[in-house]
Amino acid sequence: MPKPDIHPTWYPEAKVVCNGEVVMTTGSTQPEIHVDVWSGNHPFFTGTQKILDTEGRVDRFMRKYGMGNPNAEEPNEKKTTSEETSSN
Repeated sequence: MPKPDIHPTWYPEAKVVCNGEVVMTTGSTQPEIHVDVWSGNHPFFTGTQKILDTEGRVDRFMRKYGMGNPNAEEPNEKKTTSEETSSN
């Protein structure tokens, strides 16, 4: 038998609110829970996740340690255009 008056109040139908909209109900010690992200709007679960690897970590590593394509440009080299070479 649990001791009286030591346990928090249990709300079996606590509302989970995201962006002002009730998204689900669950059991909790608080009557209302406000969240910023939940599985219904998180990019991982909705399938809209974008991978932000724009430069390519493997390519950058290979260039940095000289294991890349021997014809590839070094990061510190300056590119020359055909206009600059034709005017000289």
